[in-house]
Amino acid sequence: MARENPRKRRDLTQGPIGSTLLLFALPTLGSSVLQSLNGSINAVWVGRFLGENALAATANANLIMFLLNAFVFGFGMAATILVGQSFGRRDIDSGRRAIGTALGAFVPVTVVIAVLGWIFAPAILTLLRTPIEAYQPALDYLRVIFLAIPMSLIVILLMMGLRGAGDSLTPLYFMIVSVILDSTLNPVFILGLGPAPRLGIAGSATATVIANLVGLATMIGFIYLRDLPLRLRGHELTYLKPDIAMLRTIMVKGFPMGLQMIVISLAAIVMIGFVNSEGLETAAAFGVTQQLWTYVQMPAMAIGAAVSAMAAQNIGAGAWDRVSQITRVGIGQNLVLTGALVVLLLFVDRPALALFLGGDSPALPIARHIQLVATWNFILFGVTMVYFGVVRSNGAVVAPLIILAVSMFPVRLGFIYLARPFLGTDALWLSFPAGSIVTLVAAAWYYKYGHWRDAHMSQPVPEVECREEALGTSEPGGRLNPAA
Repeated sequence: MARENPRKRRDLTQGPIGSTLLLFALPTLGSSVLQSLNGSINAVWVGRFLGENALAATANANLIMFLLNAFVFGFGMAATILVGQSFGRRDIDSGRRAIGTALGAFVPVTVVIAVLGWIFAPAILTLLRTPIEAYQPALDYLRVIFLAIPMSLIVILLMMGLRGAGDSLTPLYFMIVSVILDSTLNPVFILGLGPAPRLGIAGSATATVIANLVGLATMIGFIYLRDLPLRLRGHELTYLKPDIAMLRTIMVKGFPMGLQMIVISLAAIVMIGFVNSEGLETAAAFGVTQQLWTYVQMPAMAIGAAVSAMAAQNIGAGAWDRVSQITRVGIGQNLVLTGALVVLLLFVDRPALALFLGGDSPALPIARHIQLVATWNFILFGVTMVYFGVVRSNGAVVAPLIILAVSMFPVRLGFIYLARPFLGTDALWLSFPAGSIVTLVAAAWYYKYGHWRDAHMSQPVPEVECREEALGTSEPGGRLNPAA
């Protein structure tokens, strides 16, 4: 079998661990910041122009979209692995078959989801106990966003496929295009500036749809104009008819990751139901707090991705002593970076939250209280991400899934049921650190005593798989660009 081209892959088995790990994590961190910044800018537009009702509405709608994106993310990740392995073998045709199979299999599914979502959007929002004041804005927003699902999947699959092929710059370019377009068009369609219609909350969703559509069209045009390896021409267009063997691999490999994100999303949806029952101001406060949480968890996710890729290469090289050092260094870097962000928020939480709500909003003190009670749990989350990243690097994906499922449902939601009669609303916010403590203890135990070191992989887990798996393990924050 052809050996992997070393020029397409970083050598993480040599050199100082600390600086190598940090430099490797920075591009992932930059991409995450860029995408989340887009969501935060849009949240500012919605909160300032349309008020708390609209902000609470988008928080409800975005959780639903996060769940649907979770459905396809795991399978997209699996397709990306196949692309990466094919390009590592210099088998370009196999890589094209993989991306064609993924597109051909899942785009029709998302069309069905979009139609059903449009029809059942009212029932979904009712199930979430969306506050009556936010119900109609949430319905208007959600229905427009559902229209973007098919094109959003194509964007996700193409970006992940390009990364699998060793091209991380092209996805970044078009993420920049999408972010600029989305953030610029939000106030245009919300307020009806110039010739644009005044659409209110639906205008924010419309801006996202247009940004994704333009980004997708220009990306496809760029791929064919530059004749990038993933383009399909002539007889290669038949690759859009799914290859059964490849589709089976995508389903089997992608299911644990997709299920993991679905578990996280379902727990978040149950949580938003509890939050909504506390009223509109609490729902709006929780929505903007999630905006800050999106940034707080970024260093943990980026370092977790870097740890996983770095450990995978060292396991492949048989350098187990370096794997232990990578774990310790990753934990230390997470404690420093995530801890610094948590401490920083203690001093600047009011102006940061006021960006979304305004300084006089009655939801502002509620949001500050949530932030104070719960944000420190991301320090624990960061350490857990390192442990999960290392064990996944040797192919152990089931144990992290089980640990997350237990911490999300029996622990986090059980804590709410048991503590709410005594703690009131604070039981909701304290459930986050309660779940994180259990997750960290279980992850540390599995890292030390579990059999993940005995797992046998035919080859080291590809770098791109490690990155996408790590980025999938996150709290669904109040991101106002769910289709991206």
